[in-house]
Amino acid sequence: MKQNKWYVIVNPKAGSNKCQEDWPEIKALMEKNGFDFEFVLTEYQRHAIRLVQDAIEKDFRNFISVGGDGTLNEVINGIFLKHQNVLPDIKLGVITVGTGNDWGRTHHMPADYANMVEVIKSGNLYSHDIGKAKYRFGKEDENRYFINIAGMGFDAMVANKVNVMKEKGYRGLMVYMYSLLTSLFGFKPTRLVIYSEGKMIYSDSTFLASIGICRYNGGGMMLLPDAIPNDGLFDLTIIRKVSRLKVVANIKNVFDGSFVKIKEVERFQGKSFTVISDPPNILQLETDGESLGNSPLDFEVLPRAINMIVPKI
Repeated sequence: MKQNKWYVIVNPKAGSNKCQEDWPEIKALMEKNGFDFEFVLTEYQRHAIRLVQDAIEKDFRNFISVGGDGTLNEVINGIFLKHQNVLPDIKLGVITVGTGNDWGRTHHMPADYANMVEVIKSGNLYSHDIGKAKYRFGKEDENRYFINIAGMGFDAMVANKVNVMKEKGYRGLMVYMYSLLTSLFGFKPTRLVIYSEGKMIYSDSTFLASIGICRYNGGGMMLLPDAIPNDGLFDLTIIRKVSRLKVVANIKNVFDGSFVKIKEVERFQGKSFTVISDPPNILQLETDGESLGNSPLDFEVLPRAINMIVPKI
């Protein structure tokens, strides 16, 4: 087993191609700090999943994700979709070079690469919860894992538009803002029925629902302000049908979490949730910014399932 060697997955397109420009600097910092590592550049969407699976089969157990939240999501799925038997031996560090870097916000990751490398070198392990989502893709049920937040409704529509534009070569904050504004005028609320551990907890026309492990998504929006990534519980924030004017008026409040005070917001915690839409199969899902499939949806939390390397707080 390559116990002390690191396998580094680099997404050169992350951060509007910033990762491609900055990787030589990051690589030099790792070499300076004495890391023994191999690295590989991803070449297409979901490539990191296969790369991680192949690396585990070659006895790698120490991984570093260099990129954005989507890159980290693929690394997580490379482990959990096929190799949960080796989880006790896995260590995963993150160097954030994405546009949003929302997972890193929850864990107070430093802003500069030198300190990020120092964090990984410190080896401070955090037993991190993982979410599992079951969704419908076509006529089949699929499973996907996530480490940050799963979004439904308006959130998922925005993510889908962002991802379509990324595939066309457009990147950056303006892509997200354009997708947000066009979605605001095109989105129609969906009636959702939500169950937690067999009990119905919610039934109403819904603008947005976010369920997750960490606090932020969408480049700093604090949709789950009280989420704790190792408490074995999902946090769920629901915004019922709301006027466009009220959405615009509260945009700034989403970034500090104070939007939860408006009357259209409901919040829950639980170990598992089932989300059903009316009409069926219409509700879109995204996890960690990746567009997946549609309802019905089942969510299950895997408590303290992976050892992440994070700063000491």
